[in-house]
Amino acid sequence: MTDHGSSIDPNKPSIARVYDYLLGGKDNYAVDREIGDVFKRDLPGSVAIAFANRSALTRAIGEIVTTTGIRQFIDLGSGLPTADNVHQVAQRHDPESRVVYVDIDPQVLVHGRALLEENERTRVVPVDVRDPEGVFTHPDTLELIDFDQPVAVVFSAILHHVNDEEDPAAIVRYWRERVPSGSHFFVSHFRSGNNPETEEAERVLQQTFGRGRWRTDAEIEALLDGLEILEPGIVPASLWRPEVVDSPRIGDGERELTVWERLIAAGLARKP
Repeated sequence: MTDHGSSIDPNKPSIARVYDYLLGGKDNYAVDREIGDVFKRDLPGSVAIAFANRSALTRAIGEIVTTTGIRQFIDLGSGLPTADNVHQVAQRHDPESRVVYVDIDPQVLVHGRALLEENERTRVVPVDVRDPEGVFTHPDTLELIDFDQPVAVVFSAILHHVNDEEDPAAIVRYWRERVPSGSHFFVSHFRSGNNPETEEAERVLQQTFGRGRWRTDAEIEALLDGLEILEPGIVPASLWRPEVVDSPRIGDGERELTVWERLIAAGLARKP
């Protein structure tokens, strides 16, 4: 999260750009790589968090399109474009799928404008996710999203950047109250591990950005109050409906998850 309307500052680290660096992207600066290298050097294995999260998001979008009939998405705190963005995954299954991306990071908005030039079924809304009313009433949201039909609301790796005093549950509740029955909510979130790795990773984010709140599985479930949490529940992202492949995979008993893979949880919920 950055201050709305600010310009790109290559001397100030960005959550979106650090995440981009950890995923192997090129849209980052030395200051972002310096923070990313803290994770790579001092917290070896932590890069797996970013990849586990992105893979779970990709699987969730695919399942939503293929099993629910939902064709419209709101991606809150979308971050910098990378491989398999929400609209790319959704439109692979149905080209009519529509996606509103929401972010206020200046560099995300630059890429968003480029995205609009190549895909008429996407919009980028420059509103802070902590202002859900501003997102909901934005002309671009209303142009693309039909709120009389079910919507998929995506909270991928964003609610852990909302501090307790900013009431993340109220943000989810706002959207729950405004989308119709049958709408789906995907959430991924840093989860407390009660171990040195968790504490150190949380410390680095809080020291760098002034925010970052790890939560227990029960606390993450509480954010989805009023929604039906679908199987397999709130679980480590690598265990959230893993794809069936021929080779041994995570969660099939062949190997245990690493401590890092356990630090990001994912879940999908439905509005009754």
